Amino acid sequence: MFDKLKKAFGGSDEAPKAEKKVEAAPVKEEVKAEAPAETKAASAKPRIGYIHLSGCTGDAMSLTENYDILSTVLTDMVDIVYGQTLVDKWIHGTFAEEMPEMDVCLIEGSVCLQDEHSVHELLEAREKSGLIVAFGSCAVTGCFTTYARGGQQAQPKHEAFLPISSLVKVDAALPGCPVAPEMIAKTVVAVCEGDLDYLKPAMDLAACNAGCGCDVLTNVIRQGLCSGCGTCGLACPTRAMGYSEGRPSCDRDRCIKCGTCYVMCPRSWLPEGRIKKETGL
Repeated sequence: MFDKLKKAFGGSDEAPKAEKKVEAAPVKEEVKAEAPAETKAASAKPRIGYIHLSGCTGDAMSLTENYDILSTVLTDMVDIVYGQTLVDKWIHGTFAEEMPEMDVCLIEGSVCLQDEHSVHELLEAREKSGLIVAFGSCAVTGCFTTYARGGQQAQPKHEAFLPISSLVKVDAALPGCPVAPEMIAKTVVAVCEGDLDYLKPAMDLAACNAGCGCDVLTNVIRQGLCSGCGTCGLACPTRAMGYSEGRPSCDRDRCIKCGTCYVMCPRSWLPEGRIKKETGL
């Protein structure tokens, strides 16, 4: 995974070819040497795609709320080559009929198995993307869409919604309902700069496809790991996580199964299996 990220964004120790200085030469030769260098520098920017599946577009709104760095990111750090929610089909003066090759593809929303277009778009994105990022809790865990089944019409049509990791391999995950604008901005910058230390938690979450307040109760509180910091309650977007007698409690009627409380809990990252093995518990 790390090697793939380095390869996609030039994270190797070798200096980029575009940065090599052209030795002293006649003016005409300098002009010829600079042209391909500019082309390489332009193509070195990560090619970003954005796909919206079954979601409320809250994560896209959270992305656009990064006013302070959004313009810099979009113009200087990345190239958005695909994303019908953010841009139209006209890309660099041409009409994009097909999905282009992408370095990173952000996918928002869960995937509906009865929607052939969404399933096809997701599978095609996996084939044409170096990295797939599950963007938001609906894409990571399915959130409350996993409990939607239709049946409200006169002729009910039952539907199934799944996290995207149930269909394709996910390289990184950014949970949240919606994802915090600060997290989006810092993650994009970390990807562009090849900061693997910052991206490691997101990569670890790629294998996660479920999460709710019950996980905090089962895996943290009942294991005696809770420190009472209150992070889970602050992270919950619906105030489902509260406190009772100094310990977190979960109102299951309010919980939307986004998993934000569990991900933000610092004790949920403890290597519990290794600790029990080393201590003999």
